Amino acid sequence: MTEWWEGLSSLLKVLYCVAISSTVFLLLQTLLSIFGMHDGGAGTDISDTSGIDFDGGGMHGGFDVHTDISGHGLDIGHHDISGDHYIDGGNPHDFGSMRMFTLQTIVAFLTVFSWSTIVCVHSKMPSALAFAIGIALGLIVMIAVAKLVQLSTRLAENGTLDVRNCLGMNASVYIPIPGKGQGEGKVTLTVQGQFRELSAVTNEKETLTTGTQVRITDLRGETVVVEKEN
Repeated sequence: MTEWWEGLSSLLKVLYCVAISSTVFLLLQTLLSIFGMHDGGAGTDISDTSGIDFDGGGMHGGFDVHTDISGHGLDIGHHDISGDHYIDGGNPHDFGSMRMFTLQTIVAFLTVFSWSTIVCVHSKMPSALAFAIGIALGLIVMIAVAKLVQLSTRLAENGTLDVRNCLGMNASVYIPIPGKGQGEGKVTLTVQGQFRELSAVTNEKETLTTGTQVRITDLRGETVVVEKEN
């Protein structure tokens, strides 16, 4: 091993150091992601996807106004003034929203670049050409990884219920809801393409029994306020 190492040029020694260290880091990063250890709590997250975000169009903003003058029995309701604009990565213009410089993409680039360049150098290619090929292949993999991270993040967001999307929707009472806001029951509905069960209260005078068709009119945190359908 010593003779092999001593027989390498300075360029190959540097490339091998980069290749081996980045490969080990990539394997460690992959194992942590597979076993879910990257969300272990405070501290440095070596599988973190954060980085320089070239956010070319994704905006998420807005604010809610909830006016409830309960002392006078007046519930004005929930008003959502939102400036949400989501990017799903399916449009070529969404390229600008990908996070190009993250820990995953940089490690992937270094791994592919270094090993590709080593192979080219051992094939007796000129160093300049070997570097050019290594950089090109590294960039291709870097972009691919950034795209995969973008799509996986989008899928995760799609699976998270935004309870505001339930406003105005019809639902069915699953567990009876006591009248006059004296307790919680459950309603079921289909929202964001998924069948959901939500905690619910009502200001109706009577208890809403199982099977009653209702409409969601307001929100109280993660609990919906419903009224009986006429």
